[in-house]
Amino acid sequence: SVKAVFFDLDNTLIDTAAAGRRAIEEVLPSSPSAAAAAPGPAAVISALQSKHHYGEGEARAVCDKVQAKLLKECHDPAKMCITDLRISHWEEAIQETIGGEANRDLAAECYYLWKTTRLQHLTLAEDTRAMLTELRKGLRLLLLTNGERQTQREKIEACACQPYFDAIVVGGEQKEEKPAASIFHYCCDLLGVQPAECVMVGDSLDTDIQGGLNAGLKATVWLNKAMTAPVDTSPVPHYIISSVLDLPAVLQKMEHNSNAKLETDHMAGSNE
Repeated sequence: SVKAVFFDLDNTLIDTAAAGRRAIEEVLPSSPSAAAAAPGPAAVISALQSKHHYGEGEARAVCDKVQAKLLKECHDPAKMCITDLRISHWEEAIQETIGGEANRDLAAECYYLWKTTRLQHLTLAEDTRAMLTELRKGLRLLLLTNGERQTQREKIEACACQPYFDAIVVGGEQKEEKPAASIFHYCCDLLGVQPAECVMVGDSLDTDIQGGLNAGLKATVWLNKAMTAPVDTSPVPHYIISSVLDLPAVLQKMEHNSNAKLETDHMAGSNE
């Protein structure tokens, strides 16, 4: 039977994508009235709108460019720290949009405001907290997240999810990240369970689901909020849910199937 559940963090337990979008809107508001209402230091907003005479189109272009750079980001901690890399995203986006010389100071201001605002919007929803509390009464729970150490630890701290887990594993602190089998086996060792007793829940087919399959876990549960799967979904998860709150029902179904199989095996043994 299932003894442990591994949860992904970003866009599984917390809506990182939405928090990032809201943060970027507040760094570069599209109108002076929005700027006045936006929380956070006014220095960046003032600099972008008054000193640098940003119009709505230019502000929007910088937003789009930064978002695109974040999506394509490839970070090697041995070569550059994540802070320098992300300030560079803002610096390049501003220069590509406005032209002229690079403005590292303004880029740094934008980055720190974006980062602070994003962290403020990262929350673990009340119903998700309740679900985790209930699940933990009978299961070991572990948070398994890929990503750079500092960035992920800041998110974990911001959403205050530590009390709901028996262990937290950050990919950037390990030799290999998801989907490598090694990090899943490390998680199993931490909890004192076997791979065949564990379930992986996450939104990424490439890392969460493929990783769970690579490690030989009992089951993988793919969180697909859109519920519009590609024609050829690969890898193939054992279960698909549209909300993380649907997980308890899946676990109950798995337990029922396991009990039914045990009963069938027992009856077969008796007949023999």
